Amino acid sequence: MMKLKAVAASVVLSMLTSVLSAVAQRGDTVTAQTVVTALPKSGEEPPLQQQSLKVWADGKESSITQWQPFRGDRAGLEFVVLIDGSARSILGLQLNDLEKFIQSLPPTALVGVAYMENGRAAFAQNLTADHALAAKAIHLTSGVPGSNASPYFCLSDLAKHWPVQDPKNRREVLMVTDGVDRYNPRYDPDDPYMQASITDSQKAGLIVYSIFFRDTGRFDNSYYETNAGQNLLSQVAQATGGNLYYEGLSNPVSFQPFLADLSKRLQNQYELGFTARAKPKQDLVELKVKTDVSHMSIDAPQRVPVGPAQ
Repeated sequence: MMKLKAVAASVVLSMLTSVLSAVAQRGDTVTAQTVVTALPKSGEEPPLQQQSLKVWADGKESSITQWQPFRGDRAGLEFVVLIDGSARSILGLQLNDLEKFIQSLPPTALVGVAYMENGRAAFAQNLTADHALAAKAIHLTSGVPGSNASPYFCLSDLAKHWPVQDPKNRREVLMVTDGVDRYNPRYDPDDPYMQASITDSQKAGLIVYSIFFRDTGRFDNSYYETNAGQNLLSQVAQATGGNLYYEGLSNPVSFQPFLADLSKRLQNQYELGFTARAKPKQDLVELKVKTDVSHMSIDAPQRVPVGPAQ
């Protein structure tokens, strides 16, 4: 009889431990949000459905809590065009395309224009719903070699000092730059300034697109530096869920095809909510998003900020 009681007590204790463990795990779980671009590889496709997705946070499969397209009253967007102050004067041929792109953005978009100057993002026009006003802020650069300091200093500055608007809005930036880090001109995948700009952008929830365009000065006269700059820009784009646009090793003939693709991406974005293990303080978790729909491509940040449990 005593033996049966001992066994029963052991079973009850085991069940209680399991319940407490489950409660503790639920208490350690929080919901995180990010922006995902789900783009048809060709033609027009219906919106991607939640059941076609799988999400992993820090290597563990997560539950999807939200999958909502950024359309209608949820189409809020904060978009900054960030132009390298050292860009060659021939950039003037592309300014009309940039102005048309800004004016083509939906009415729900707030648009700003900034220039890379001495390691910071200097706003020529702060975020505004007046797209015509933002377009007028596009102007020729000074073209002084090295005046940007480093495009990654400028991106970090923008991410850290983003003009606060609505936290529910998407935050996205288009950089026009050669991507060459003057403080480390060789291609180094662990370039500390480039890596810092990635971390700062991910913490700010910033999606980064880039159009490669040569700067003035000797750093843009060789294949070596050009290749290095493009590779660094590609890393930033992949890490933040954006895209790099370039045309070989030369300046593009026209920005229009790039901007048309970017517009399509902005029209095919979703807010993804997913569960993740809570952090003691605000930190980044590794994120992986996949779909079983073969004709759709998925772009998402590689890391997303997650905070402590409430």
